[in-house]
Amino acid sequence: METESITAYVSLGSNLGDRAGNLLLAVRGLMEASFVVNKLSAIYETEPVGVEDGHQKFLNMVAEIHLSGITPSQMMARMLRIEYLLGRKDKFLKKPRTVDLDLLLFGETVIETEFLTIPHPRMIDRRFVLQPLAEIAPHVVHPVLRKDIAQLLGETGDFAVVKRWTPNNEKMFENEEMKIYLKTI
Repeated sequence: METESITAYVSLGSNLGDRAGNLLLAVRGLMEASFVVNKLSAIYETEPVGVEDGHQKFLNMVAEIHLSGITPSQMMARMLRIEYLLGRKDKFLKKPRTVDLDLLLFGETVIETEFLTIPHPRMIDRRFVLQPLAEIAPHVVHPVLRKDIAQLLGETGDFAVVKRWTPNNEKMFENEEMKIYLKTI
């Protein structure tokens, strides 16, 4: 008997330490937790939302994951373990974090419990989630709102700046022509 395959979407974020390295470690953690990471969005840099001031901007991305034989609660438990192993001890506090993993969508599943709500209840209000999600899954339909991700991105009331991040943006170059060239890539 074959187990049904589910496609889930996970938001990844980091604003402490080596932010890009933390995202890479989180993706590796997802793979080590027996999730098949099928697609990754680009990395985007954003201002912190609902987090204490005075810290680096966030780097955010979204992963498309294929899995079978696992419940949303089991997936969330594995994600919490990844966060813990990467140094996050205070999941529910609005503090800077080495890594933050949020389960956005789990197939067509709709769940609302004390510990888990799917689809993620604030995803439609967060451009830093919708923009990378629309990059890799624009036609996926929100199971409650019955709108695709591209439409939700177009309708969001969040007008925060979400810009594509590259390591080259962080380097200083003396040659002005090189700066201009790197910004066009």
